[in-house]
Amino acid sequence: MRDIATAEQVAIERDRDIVAARQRARAIVLQMGFSPGAATLVATAISELARNILLYAGRGEIVLQPVENSADCGLAVVARDQGPGIPSVAQALEDGYSTSGRLGLGLPGVKRLMDEVQIDSRVGGGTTVRAVKWRRGT
Repeated sequence: MRDIATAEQVAIERDRDIVAARQRARAIVLQMGFSPGAATLVATAISELARNILLYAGRGEIVLQPVENSADCGLAVVARDQGPGIPSVAQALEDGYSTSGRLGLGLPGVKRLMDEVQIDSRVGGGTTVRAVKWRRGT
């Protein structure tokens, strides 16, 4: 997999930044030839990731990076923060698990919506989630 365009960063510091990240990602994937339905899946995953940044870390960023492999192109979404980290990534990926008293559907939802998800988190050292959606059927 290689990067095919300049990455765009969206700072996540307040609720309106979530909307900005969603809108920018949606525009990028539509320009790349994704279906409107796939664009909605990407935007929904970004909402979950950005909401987690605000909820758990207070601030962070979403990086949008078009990528390609030998078969197709896609969008890598990287959500980064310097928050408290996730004590158990495996638990955080289980439906219903939440440390905030919410529904616990955020990271499991992202995993279902995107084609690839990698999570790097250290307690006290922040979290980076990298999720990729590949364009299909072209």
